[in-house]
Amino acid sequence: MNKPLRRIAVFCGLLVLTLLLRDNWLQYARSDQLATDPANRRVAIERYATPRGDIIVGGQAITGSKRAEGGDFEYVRAYQDGPMWAPVTGYASQAFGTNQLENLEDPILTGNDDRLFFRNTLGMVTGRKKEGGNVVTTLNAAAQKAAYEGLAQRGKGAVVALDPATGAILALASYPSYDPSTFAGYSADDEKAWNALQKKNNPDDPMLNRALRETYPPGSTFKVVTAAAALEHGLYEDADTKTDTPLPWVMPGTTTELPNEGNIPCENASLRVALQYSCNTVFGKIGSDLGNDRMLQTAKAFGFTSEQFTPVRSAASVFSDDMNQSQTALSSIGQFNTAATPLQMAMVASAVAGDGKLMKPYLVDKLQAPDVDTIAQTDPEELGRPLSEDNARILQSMMETVVADGTGGNAAIDGVTVGGKTGTAQHGVDNSEKPYAWFISYAKADDGSSPVAVAVVVEDDNANRDDISGGGLAAPIAKGVMEAVINSGQ
Repeated sequence: MNKPLRRIAVFCGLLVLTLLLRDNWLQYARSDQLATDPANRRVAIERYATPRGDIIVGGQAITGSKRAEGGDFEYVRAYQDGPMWAPVTGYASQAFGTNQLENLEDPILTGNDDRLFFRNTLGMVTGRKKEGGNVVTTLNAAAQKAAYEGLAQRGKGAVVALDPATGAILALASYPSYDPSTFAGYSADDEKAWNALQKKNNPDDPMLNRALRETYPPGSTFKVVTAAAALEHGLYEDADTKTDTPLPWVMPGTTTELPNEGNIPCENASLRVALQYSCNTVFGKIGSDLGNDRMLQTAKAFGFTSEQFTPVRSAASVFSDDMNQSQTALSSIGQFNTAATPLQMAMVASAVAGDGKLMKPYLVDKLQAPDVDTIAQTDPEELGRPLSEDNARILQSMMETVVADGTGGNAAIDGVTVGGKTGTAQHGVDNSEKPYAWFISYAKADDGSSPVAVAVVVEDDNANRDDISGGGLAAPIAKGVMEAVINSGQ
């Protein structure tokens, strides 16, 4: 072979080798990346080639699949009572992708999870079509309905209910909400529905999950955390010893008096009386006396400053470090920089109700194969113990006084022991906006166990400013949720 032919042959051989290397690199090194690339339409076509598995509540599917009308996709996602469940399910849209449980559990719902490999392989041999598995949630349908309908009467807000013994989420509602069915497809109508829900086009921001992703000033509900800090750090040993709280009380380093709401008995008030009447002076001074470090330690023990994964991510609640005594005082009554998600405040109530044990919140009970065999089960997990059993029971007695004889009377349930704390949180520059109404609570069974702890926040733009209170707006919603759980026997 002459020299020019040899060069051409070598060059062609190098081209073939390069092609083989490129082909293998694409098929193996980049296979996962290409398979999940949003631009790879074949992935989406395959995802909707068969019905998705369902998200289950109380044994009933709250999702479904229906035949698509034309186009490349054979099936489209459908939802039962979509707006009520959207903060839980999220959406599965042919045009806009997935989020929340629809996204996090997509491999199970589409049948592509590695744990279904053997079943799918066997199906290829037998000719059985691939099917999606199911996601079984911890939710209580009656509690969710009570939460959603209660919020709908008020305009905006969120509710979270937990089982203190396990951390199971029993209700997770956000209002206003949206119907994922309206943009589940790929048509112009779906795009129009999607655009109408975006915050830039809808100031109510219905796609915001207020239960998990919005942090609010918690107002006086945070005084439960401050009371726990006072007990845990030995500042006070019981609920009924008088505190060292003058009236008026001037915040350290300032000439500013910390005011109370009205003429209430806060001078040297005990922890019980201070919580019953929501004395700013008592809890502000406790925060100042304990100092930033010890208050932050207690807040962190309840879950503040950390994201929670349910598995849907919840924003981290805020209690700042590096604050002076006056800033710490304000933060200790739920003002200044303090901010909390409704999930976080439900965790506070849950830890108190659970005798000091804080359980990790979780939304998914188990994952099922298409034949409903369980392939994964969630085991309850303890996050920590923000307060001792003795101190938790002291705090329970204080919160029960709030409902029996204080500001939380609208949450009282006949024949049931209920503990709670109201909050009316300042909002806007110099408190210029209408405040948020809060209520956190728990209910006790006859044996002393607690089947449910609840946090409610209400943003009622239509209420008169003077009528906004945690006891008036939020406590009745919490009562309805607790009754729903108790009556369902969960």
